[in-house]
Amino acid sequence: MSERRFGEHVAVRRHGHVAELVLDRPKAMNAVSTELARSLGAACEALAADPSARVAVLTSSHERAFCVGADLKERNSFTDAELVRQRPVARAAYTGVLELPMPTVAAVHGFALGGGFELALACDLIVADASTVVGLPEVSVGVIPGGGGTQLLPRRVGAARAAELVFTARRVEAGEALELGLVDQLAEDARTAALELAGRIAANSPVGLRAAKRALRLGHGLDLRAGLDVEDAAWRSVAFSGDRAEGVAAFNEKRAPVWPGE
Repeated sequence: MSERRFGEHVAVRRHGHVAELVLDRPKAMNAVSTELARSLGAACEALAADPSARVAVLTSSHERAFCVGADLKERNSFTDAELVRQRPVARAAYTGVLELPMPTVAAVHGFALGGGFELALACDLIVADASTVVGLPEVSVGVIPGGGGTQLLPRRVGAARAAELVFTARRVEAGEALELGLVDQLAEDARTAALELAGRIAANSPVGLRAAKRALRLGHGLDLRAGLDVEDAAWRSVAFSGDRAEGVAAFNEKRAPVWPGE
């Protein structure tokens, strides 16, 4: 396993074709400071440009928290002008996770609140454990979810359910989170289960995975005809690829494929 640091608070650990994106600010339960946000954005930019990374898993180094959201202590020290200047940095961190081209899995344990839950929502799949507590409490401190929560949560659970959770600012524990669809899977150890899931995903064609994610993301919310056009464009992007040729050959030869990734 290799590790590359991005600033003090973010690391990328490689497990073969799986990239583990680690939030590593344990003294503050991974509260999203300007420095952490900048580092996370840089890590995502590097991952997006790495064709050998087939799946990304977002994890935390803290024993009791995934991420508790924005660093309110830092925010309290900002002037209005400083808050305006910080906004693009923060937004780039959330957008960086959301726009990663490969499938992404969040491994959530403990608190995932506010921006912390929004980072998980930016991933394609969320694996949690019994200690998990999620929520978007921003209206309780006079703001709104600003890391994608008002848009990503209704896409997961529907408009009315998302409204109830955002308006009440309530925290949701693991069992109810699974029942409501706020997380996709409960496991004894979220990180281990997420890495195992990522390994199963990474066994498939990297070209196919990225095209499938693109079709899923771009087609969501479109009418059926437009969505099928998105799918057709994604299919055409892989139909004549080296991965497609290798996949068909491996199937016919009854062997495991060796993906060229192109």
